[in-house]
Amino acid sequence: MDEFAMGGSNEHSFYGPVINPYSKEKPLVPGGSSGGSAAAVAADMCAAATGTDTGGSIRQPAAFCGIVGIKPTYGRCSRWGIMAFASSLDQAGPMTKDVTDAALMLKAMAGYDAKDSTSSKLPVPDFEKVLGQDIRGLKIGVPQEYRPDGLNAEIASYWDKAAEMLQSRGAEIVPISLPHTKYALPVYYIIAPAEASSNLARYDGIRYGLRVNGEKLDDLYVNTRTEGFGAEVKRRIMIGTYVLSAGYYDAYYLKAQKVRRLIKNDFDDAFKKCDLILAPTSPVAAFEISDKSMNENPINMYLNDIFTVSVNLAGLPALSLPIGLNHDGLPLAMQLIGKAFDEETIFKAAYGLEQDAGFERK
Repeated sequence: MDEFAMGGSNEHSFYGPVINPYSKEKPLVPGGSSGGSAAAVAADMCAAATGTDTGGSIRQPAAFCGIVGIKPTYGRCSRWGIMAFASSLDQAGPMTKDVTDAALMLKAMAGYDAKDSTSSKLPVPDFEKVLGQDIRGLKIGVPQEYRPDGLNAEIASYWDKAAEMLQSRGAEIVPISLPHTKYALPVYYIIAPAEASSNLARYDGIRYGLRVNGEKLDDLYVNTRTEGFGAEVKRRIMIGTYVLSAGYYDAYYLKAQKVRRLIKNDFDDAFKKCDLILAPTSPVAAFEISDKSMNENPINMYLNDIFTVSVNLAGLPALSLPIGLNHDGLPLAMQLIGKAFDEETIFKAAYGLEQDAGFERK
């Protein structure tokens, strides 16, 4: 996985990059941060794996590796034992070969945990029971803001096909608007690094983590944190510390929290008109390891999260499933976003979509 779950490509692991099993002539990224889990499932190294999703870290690698990944509602699965990246966004979930396995895994993983103060006491449904159920009358929202100018033509085409598949099963496709979508990425990249900066303060060589001694206490801190964190982790800690600093807290962090509420309100309004939201998981397919356009400008890498981060900001459940292959034979995926604690409806629709798409893993 990417170090401390920070990254969208899995090039930031301490142990070197993870390779996507769909790689051909050149090694491709598996997506991040849970790319090791995604690659292991896609390569038949295991039946299923766990991941954590802070801004798309289950769904995006699932999309790149042609498998199923679900980010449950915030609080559905315990976060106890996870090294926190951004505590208000992190959520554990399963990564599997198909929707059925995802339903079985989530049922086993979900439930109240007294050791996690954010853990929900709501009962866990039998997700497997809804698989194969009729979806006639279900309203599927298609957000206009998720189809920007320049959206990859193949992804746009598969999006239309997925909507047609659901419609052919009796679902109703309704246009919806999520007007604050354009603010989701900047809001996420203020809140997530801010929480990471706070959470990673404990890795100081005294309480947790690597310890590199120095002549003075300050040297110990500096040496430890210089050697103990990779470049991407340092970048996010520095961004987070900056937005939390005196004089900038109100201008950045506080404002981001207010806009986060507006993003959640958009989803609340949308779900008055629909039961689920259908959208692409990622705007791109898997790209080459050490891709210059991604690595020389970190913003380009962050833009890959454009369709996933708003779900975390709103605490909603979303499932990514493979929908087909692009012209290079690489997987493309769609995600179904549901109401809070309504993973059952997601599984019901995802199962039907999976049957109709007929995606065959290598």
